Amino acid sequence: MTPLSVAFVGSDSGTWTIERMDAVAGEPLPPARGLTVLEGPAARRLPEEADWALRGVTSNERYVTREEHDALEALQQGLGRPQATCSALIPIRKSQAWWDLSQDERRHLFEERSRHVAIGLDFLPAIARRLHHGRDLGEPFDFLTWFEFAPADAGVFDELVGRLRRTEEWSYVEREVDIRLTR
Repeated sequence: MTPLSVAFVGSDSGTWTIERMDAVAGEPLPPARGLTVLEGPAARRLPEEADWALRGVTSNERYVTREEHDALEALQQGLGRPQATCSALIPIRKSQAWWDLSQDERRHLFEERSRHVAIGLDFLPAIARRLHHGRDLGEPFDFLTWFEFAPADAGVFDELVGRLRRTEEWSYVEREVDIRLTR
């Protein structure tokens, strides 16, 4: 995968309307009514009227096996589907205790104990998703998780997020904001 720079920009208007912003853990983001997703070179030039901007970059997969990768690839739908008029941006910052673990310890918590990939597979292809990394960019969130789905699948998405938040992995989340959007 070629890395893609992305900026999620909250302001008074945008291509997505913010329906709600909930601070699940830690501090909230400043209020905004709209969200625009900027990709590539456009992600470097932020609009002056932005209330906030979260930056990340797509990257290689970090915690999946070849078998899990192939299963995700077989079921996963792309972003931008016409029927996917609902979305969620969920920025997450994990604790220093998470980052103090070795890569294999994080993988063990991520999948063997929390079943993160297995849970996600249960909700494909209804929910499209893309992960953006912000930690190495010095951003306030380690991960920016972007999801798109049809209105009929909003309850399914809530179930996905609820299951993930009940895992051991989530005990390492120190800041999370759940932003729900429509277009």
